[in-house]
Amino acid sequence: MLRLNDRVAVLLHEGIQGTQGKTGLAFTRARPDSVVAIIDHQCAEQSYQGLTKIVCQAPIVSSVTEALKHQPTVLLIGIAPSGGVLPDSWFAEVRQAVEAGLSIVNGLHTPLLPKFQNLQSNQWIWDIRQEPPGLQIGTGAARSLTCRRVLTVGTDMSIGKMSTSLEMHKIAEQRGLRSQFLGTGQAGIMIAGDGIPLDAVRVDFASGAVEQLVMRYADQDILHVEGQGSIFNPASTATLPLIRGSQPTHLVLVHRAGQMSIRNFPQVPIPPLKDVVQVYESLASAGGAFAAVKVAAIALNTAHLETDAAWRAISLIQEETQLPCTDPIRFGADLLLDAVLNREMAI
Repeated sequence: MLRLNDRVAVLLHEGIQGTQGKTGLAFTRARPDSVVAIIDHQCAEQSYQGLTKIVCQAPIVSSVTEALKHQPTVLLIGIAPSGGVLPDSWFAEVRQAVEAGLSIVNGLHTPLLPKFQNLQSNQWIWDIRQEPPGLQIGTGAARSLTCRRVLTVGTDMSIGKMSTSLEMHKIAEQRGLRSQFLGTGQAGIMIAGDGIPLDAVRVDFASGAVEQLVMRYADQDILHVEGQGSIFNPASTATLPLIRGSQPTHLVLVHRAGQMSIRNFPQVPIPPLKDVVQVYESLASAGGAFAAVKVAAIALNTAHLETDAAWRAISLIQEETQLPCTDPIRFGADLLLDAVLNREMAI
């Protein structure tokens, strides 16, 4: 629903320096030219680029009232509070935005459209986390496609799978390939304007929903499927439907440098990356029932490291796994895309 000419204010209270702003941070990184204001009372009047290292020149303001001075047309909810419900004070700001004529992009589990019935003719509310209509069970149909299908998989949640897919898509487009990023979470869908909210789909239809999305873009040269969750995280159920629905031709493994265990379950260790690679490749092929998919490369999240330490970490991972490795945000995704294009497709 977002158009290229929309002027977006991102509601990001306590999300710039907190842990609940992933959606808004991702949107400002991917579509900085669309953002006219960032709303965070905690960081108002500070430099957004200085705080986040994201190249976005929009000012940080304290409230929707201040954001309205920058003439936005859309308010994007970029925070994800616990339970998916906005605190009353923040919901009041959403109401203020609606009353001012702004459209709303909402990635929370709680739909907002039922709360606002009297919208203007050119005004809309996009509740992203709604199960798409007409879903069917998965059939493995994507296996018949001739395009490359690159799925990002991870050692944990929230480590950079979406960002890796987006960076690879950007480089593929720059090289003249017919490329499409397929969003499977609220942030990815906001950025791409299309996709499926996988965590809102009933589990029986999850692989079918992924399959429908992939088949919709069958005419592309390469599809970048946004990964979700991790097979190693006990709270995650998203990875297997993504593998079965997309029938990937290539996997790119995403890992945070130095992380030894699942972040929210420290009692669960992350295996050595060589073993992680083997697990994902075995899971994807299922003993020969599906194509023999390989991990083509490793995307290493080094945001918490100084530059020299980042290069050392990358070198160690390459030595350990014998796979190409880089941080696509910090050093570009060319190496990852080259690894995909130079490796034979699984058939």
